[in-house]
Amino acid sequence: MTIFQLILFISALVIFYIFFKKLFSEDYPKRGVDFEAKQADEQIGGISRPDKTFSKPTVRPSRLDELLSIADKSVEKGDLVEAKKALQSANILDKENPAIISRYAFVLNAMNDLVGAKEEYSRVLELEPNDDMAEASLGNILHKLGEDDEAISHHKRSIELDPEYAPHYYNYANTLYDLDRLDEALKLYEKAYSLDSDLKEAKDMISELKSKVA
Repeated sequence: MTIFQLILFISALVIFYIFFKKLFSEDYPKRGVDFEAKQADEQIGGISRPDKTFSKPTVRPSRLDELLSIADKSVEKGDLVEAKKALQSANILDKENPAIISRYAFVLNAMNDLVGAKEEYSRVLELEPNDDMAEASLGNILHKLGEDDEAISHHKRSIELDPEYAPHYYNYANTLYDLDRLDEALKLYEKAYSLDSDLKEAKDMISELKSKVA
């Protein structure tokens, strides 16, 4: 063996020694141990490998939120059948949610399903006895159904719950007007208008009734 061959042999031994030392040291990730981000949105790869990243997942709305959104958009478009379907599905997912039941009752009323709307608003009041809007809506529906004594009771209750809300007086006045109780209706229209001067309908009814009652 020449001196040159000996030098090459020794160099090869040194290279193999360094290689195996590195291989079995802790400088390399252990087999079976994945590289993981320390935070949910920490990037791995950076500029050199932007495709190798962890990122925060997009938060998807819940199925319930999706159904309510469909219902609202359907009502805006006038598609009451689609709104009804969406709210029925929402009601299955959350059976005792007054907000969902109120929307459902509103749609049934708009579809002229007065009996169904009556039942749903009654359900709302079982869950939320102090819901003045449900009281007023139920009063209007009961009047349409000819159940006027109960209608008046609910109108009075809506005013009791929120005496500063003009439409409650206006709704009650409409019921009394239809029952030909014009003096009482006039006072309620005047009360509604005093609370909200933008309520043009109340002003118009005041003008009409003053000529009749006088």
